[in-house]
Amino acid sequence: MTESLTVRDNRTGAEYEIPIVDGTIKAADLGQIKLNDEEPGLATYDPGFVNTASCRSSITYIDGEKGILEYRGYPIEQLAEKSNFLEVAYLLIHGDLPSKEQYEAWVHEITFHTFVHENVKGFMQGFRYDAHPMGMLMASVGALSTFYPESSRIDDPDNRHIQIVRMIAKMPTLGAWSFRHAQGKPYVYPDNELSYAENFLSMLFKMSETKYAADPRIAKALDVLFILHADHEQNCSTNAVRSVGSSQVDPYSAVAAGIGALFGPLHGGANEAVLKMLRRIGTVENIPAFIEGVKNGEERLMGFGHRVYKNFDPRAKIIKKACDDVFEVTGVNPLLAVAKELEKIALEDEYFIKRKLYPNVDFYSGLIYEALEFPPEMFTVLFAIGRAPGWLAQWLELVQDKEQKIARPKQIYTGPRTLDFVSAEERWA
Repeated sequence: MTESLTVRDNRTGAEYEIPIVDGTIKAADLGQIKLNDEEPGLATYDPGFVNTASCRSSITYIDGEKGILEYRGYPIEQLAEKSNFLEVAYLLIHGDLPSKEQYEAWVHEITFHTFVHENVKGFMQGFRYDAHPMGMLMASVGALSTFYPESSRIDDPDNRHIQIVRMIAKMPTLGAWSFRHAQGKPYVYPDNELSYAENFLSMLFKMSETKYAADPRIAKALDVLFILHADHEQNCSTNAVRSVGSSQVDPYSAVAAGIGALFGPLHGGANEAVLKMLRRIGTVENIPAFIEGVKNGEERLMGFGHRVYKNFDPRAKIIKKACDDVFEVTGVNPLLAVAKELEKIALEDEYFIKRKLYPNVDFYSGLIYEALEFPPEMFTVLFAIGRAPGWLAQWLELVQDKEQKIARPKQIYTGPRTLDFVSAEERWA
């Protein structure tokens, strides 16, 4: 069987054979379809890349219909249960699980690159007292390119490696300092005797105690949340990292672009919207009226449905379990009862089933973050720290992919043409 598509142009009657590779056709192959040699060839129009592949990737696999998420072939459920964030970060960056020696060297490298230059501290202290932590994170990550000018040598594998290590190591430091800045508290330096998650919690919450001791259940839950957010294929922020990275800029600038994309409420800010919705509902008794409001178009059901998943988001199931572990330490968030009942009703209602609206990762993550006493503006910062290895793995894959070119999409021009310019004197006369 020939793996190709036969296209007949009804305008000219001409037929074209277009090869099919991996279930796709090359958009450039459509360029041969044209009315005549003077006209431009056919192009595709696909706002939001709804059905357009921008790259080949071996990092993350998603089957939205079946609710499957895999990193480098490993199911997310197994990684969340049996692995830890730094091991998953190694897997995403290098493509394989590490040996004992590789893992110990990786953890050592990241642990001892958590400190940032004192001038970075001064840079962050220059922000207004009420600066949004996400804006501070985006700016400080971008600023790192000025501290490591050699990061622009992206063709050097050893240089790429050290920049990747630096960024994964320093993201919690920058994120924690943006949190402390908003609270008017002194910045806490990293403690290299602690694990990745414990160190982050120490920089967030340490006060006058000599040593901060995080509850292991909280540290584990945070580690799991980082794993669940580590990568998610070609989402908005990953596309931003790849698009900016395609200019061959340094990785700090590319990741800063990803943070900017994640800042948007349609991407990283969705879990904050879930919390606002749950607070507005208030009690279990108000859920039926809210559900009716959703059906009538008067309310929006936040945290349900996903651009990719047309089934249960596999991350949502894992986060639901992490909720129980966190609330065992912090006490149960009263909104949890509202969330569980809302989920139960929605999963049984034909209206939502027919529309394939199932809980996504944002539905429960906001409850955990709030239980840990994070203000809503910190939610996307936590997301960004977890997503850093995925962004960097995607950037690394991009810069080594010979098929990639600088991102430059086509457009369909809809404005006027060949107007005659009228001088200001004549226009204003």
